[in-house]
Amino acid sequence: MFLEIKNITKKFDKQTVLNDINADIEKGEFVCILGPSGCGKTTLLRIIAGLETPTSGRIFIDGKDVTPLPPSKRNFGIVFQSYALFPNMTVMGNIMFGLEQKKYLSKDEKYEQAYHSLRLVELVGHQDKYPRQLSGGMQQRTALARAIALSPAFLLLDEPLSALDAKVRARLRTEIRNIQHALNITTVMVTHDQEEALTMADRIIVMNNSAVEQIGTPREIYDNPATPFVANFIGAMNFISKEDFTCAIRPENVVITDRHSSYDYSARIKALEFKGPLTRIHGVLSNQSEIFLDIPSDTADKMRLRENATMFLQTPQEHLIKYIN
Repeated sequence: MFLEIKNITKKFDKQTVLNDINADIEKGEFVCILGPSGCGKTTLLRIIAGLETPTSGRIFIDGKDVTPLPPSKRNFGIVFQSYALFPNMTVMGNIMFGLEQKKYLSKDEKYEQAYHSLRLVELVGHQDKYPRQLSGGMQQRTALARAIALSPAFLLLDEPLSALDAKVRARLRTEIRNIQHALNITTVMVTHDQEEALTMADRIIVMNNSAVEQIGTPREIYDNPATPFVANFIGAMNFISKEDFTCAIRPENVVITDRHSSYDYSARIKALEFKGPLTRIHGVLSNQSEIFLDIPSDTADKMRLRENATMFLQTPQEHLIKYIN
């Protein structure tokens, strides 16, 4: 195991920010720490980096206890949400900055490593520009190139895409994942964006209220969320209360049938929401609780669905997740 997080607890005065966190990360793995604001995910990343000291617990890197070591002794690259570029340095100057401290490298070797990083992030031709002359996406690529130019053992990303607009964010998601694959570098990324985690991660650590709720692959967490919080936080989910348990089902797994077939619920259509390839149908059950489902938009058109009409719904057993109340 490359990175081991063992019983990490962090307290600020009387507030517990992290409560007995355990996780193992394999070499070459891309792991997302996912959770809402204030759940402790950035504090955990800072403890891995050595920027914060845990109240208790240990961090092991490649089998070595690094808990007492400063950041400079942990051999990682880090990319922040704010880019943290030097405004008075060019793109190449920013990338070269860390390499200048490597006295064992010749000038040519430093330039070669910096240029290799520049190629990886597709910024060749922009090396003489200053940060103010770059778009947000290009600034973030520069920060990434600076981090990987040092050939670190692992990479830490702290909400690296949250300041960017949606299209740039989607493109950079793919680019970061491709670079991570090409370098086979162990990467830990903090995000509050479930779509980022689902599309980028090999595994996801879902956090809430200073604790780990679930660790698993994106598919495991989406299909088999361990708790109602995970079910609700990752993707969209319907919750249907029974006497002593709650059933959960994804909106794409609810099936519209007709009154002549077996059905589990009838619902009044409250609203139809066109979302491109899918249409989301908002319904109200007889007990006044809400249910929603996603169906292909062309199917919705053929069914001629309309507001206030009644629909009959099946909730297939194989897609139901039960939580004890």
